[in-house]
Amino acid sequence: MLTTLLQMFALIGMGLAWSVYNPARMDSHTIRKVLTDVVYYIFLPALVFKVLWQADLGLQSVKIALIAAIGVFSALLISWLICRQCRSHPRVTGAILLAAAFPNATYLGYPILVKTLGDWAGPVAIQYDLFACTPILLTLGIMLASHYGGQPDKPHPLALLIRVPPLWAALIASACNLLGLAPVDGIIDLLGLMGAAVIPIMLFAIGLALAQGFQERQHLKTVIPVIIIQLLLMPLIALGSSWLLQLDDQLRTPVVLEAAMPSMALGVVLCDR
Repeated sequence: MLTTLLQMFALIGMGLAWSVYNPARMDSHTIRKVLTDVVYYIFLPALVFKVLWQADLGLQSVKIALIAAIGVFSALLISWLICRQCRSHPRVTGAILLAAAFPNATYLGYPILVKTLGDWAGPVAIQYDLFACTPILLTLGIMLASHYGGQPDKPHPLALLIRVPPLWAALIASACNLLGLAPVDGIIDLLGLMGAAVIPIMLFAIGLALAQGFQERQHLKTVIPVIIIQLLLMPLIALGSSWLLQLDDQLRTPVVLEAAMPSMALGVVLCDR
């Protein structure tokens, strides 16, 4: 795992170095948006389709989604209680809810599971995210962001949900899998080639965003509850839920690791909006 983390930190560091020295003399925010959009609309759906078409789907998949949902709802409740006790500003409350409840399950979780546990763990990350976290984020999460942000524009959550390319890829791939349609080697190879771009591009993009994060040290006190909930409580909740639901022993480790991922990258976009 140490070697994997060092490789990931190296890619993140490259993105940070680019944002600091800016050799292309282009705005880092613009570069990051272009990179993440390409991943979101093209490369991530390819990765999701490849993984879920070949995955072993069944009752364990339902349990993984339930564990993810329990973690998200528990984190939302705990963070809301903390914000209410501290009488936080509504916009601060909304940001904390998003940051504390939704993990970076795919962009960071997928490479960690694959590199540390093997290719068999990759589908856990995809199912954890797209079968639970993303649908909850783009329904309840959007409603919370809209409520606490106080914006007049209140998009319909379901309208946003049906415009998520990775989710459509997950649904179609799962249908092909459950219907017994055998993966085609040529298509799988192409999807694999496209999906391989997801991890390095997104880690580089995370590095591009770090420069702004270092300028927000004055908000460290506000972030402490998020760190405790996201990195400590959520994996414990996932561990307890996995025992309660009698999740397969082999799947317990990747599920707990998924719950221990830091905050999602998409949260920055939602908070900005």
